Amino acid sequence: MNVAIDWGNTSIKVAWFDQNQLVQARHKVLLSELKRLLMDSPAEAIIVSSTNRPGEALREELDLPTDFPLLTLIGTTPVPLEKHYDTPHTLGADRVAAAVGAKVLFPDEDCLVIDMGTCITYDVVDAASVFQGGMISPGFRMRFQAMNAFTERLPLVEPEEQQPPLLAKNTRQAMQAGVINGLQAELNGILEKHRREKPAIKVLLCGGDAPFFEASLKPSLFTVPDLVLIGLNRILTYNLMS
Repeated sequence: MNVAIDWGNTSIKVAWFDQNQLVQARHKVLLSELKRLLMDSPAEAIIVSSTNRPGEALREELDLPTDFPLLTLIGTTPVPLEKHYDTPHTLGADRVAAAVGAKVLFPDEDCLVIDMGTCITYDVVDAASVFQGGMISPGFRMRFQAMNAFTERLPLVEPEEQQPPLLAKNTRQAMQAGVINGLQAELNGILEKHRREKPAIKVLLCGGDAPFFEASLKPSLFTVPDLVLIGLNRILTYNLMS
């Protein structure tokens, strides 16, 4: 059994795979819970994608022996993709893993991957498994936090309405309307541009904020909550076979 761990800025996701088959996945896991889960369901090999922890620190945090097969996804890790990116060492591990996950699901198709996490990334991996690049945009909640942090009087607002009005009648609602309607326009506008260039492109949506926007995006697209984990497992098996 392989285990894939996506250790993000705000939460931990973990999944167990029997070869390429996803057996179970858990989201928003605490470190203490993760340790218990790994004891209850032992792994033969583990891959970790982390935004801010080096490999050996992860080994210590997970209480793994020094000889346990742990792969930390970094810029130099071999992956089943070609990267057409000027600075591959700065390319986020989660972006790479999501792109690999897209090719697991659609190996012969052009894919646009939209990952709605702390930041929003829009990345294209083509039918030849070439990562062509993409975009990074402020995340959903980051936009609310920015308005609060960089102004004197605007409050910190949490999203409440799926579709707030264009003509809001109070400040909190106006902030929600600006962020939600603005982000919907951004998402659909970028989708439209990509579809004009590649009409048959497959669009895959993942990340913690994806469910909030899924219904408001122009079809058709595929929501794959565990896309990064699927990609991590593929990278692990690719390295184990090398």
